[in-house]
Amino acid sequence: MRALVIVDVQNDFCEGGSLGVEGGAQVAGRITAFLDEHAQDYAAVVATRDWHVDPGPHFATEDSTPDFTESWPVHCVAGSAGAELHPALDAEFVDAQFLKGRFDAAYSGFDGQLGVPDMVRSGAPEGPAGPFGATAAAASAVEEDAPGLDDWLRAEGINAVTVVGIATDHCVRATVLDAIDSGYDTSVFTDLVAGVDAGRAEEALELMEENGAILQVWGGSAE
Repeated sequence: MRALVIVDVQNDFCEGGSLGVEGGAQVAGRITAFLDEHAQDYAAVVATRDWHVDPGPHFATEDSTPDFTESWPVHCVAGSAGAELHPALDAEFVDAQFLKGRFDAAYSGFDGQLGVPDMVRSGAPEGPAGPFGATAAAASAVEEDAPGLDDWLRAEGINAVTVVGIATDHCVRATVLDAIDSGYDTSVFTDLVAGVDAGRAEEALELMEENGAILQVWGGSAE
């Protein structure tokens, strides 16, 4: 059985966000159009999200300049508008969400744990959490014993994944390579991803293919 893994289609990674990727909003809409036609082809549809509370040196501080390799501008702070799924992505299709990077740098969706980011649990803590404006309720969206993406997929009987989302040359690449390393039959729709840098994105796709990913083109369009 195959799952569709939607990587980090969040406001901060689309145009207007703190780390906006050109074409991000278009990819969000195209993924929705793809799901309108093909959601039934997948045993599960999951989404990953950066969900930062205090990720340490992953965030450049006021006294440092991001190098865009190891350190980055503040983005996708847990509970913020930037961490929300982009509105052009229809979340009604998503069966489960996996939140990553609460307290560290996390690129691969396989670093994420099952969470409920858009629902405040009864009795959730109030007030702030961490130094970047995360809310305590959002920080608690992942229970400590929540399964990771790999454990969840295996429990669902999934043995193959198709990966789409943002950004081709960062979190999509890391997720695809981890999926291959974990033994999943892995494919990527190259017209349902968006990269930060065109050259590095192409190199990332070549690396995915060299490691065993099947590169595909959907060819449809968003309305």
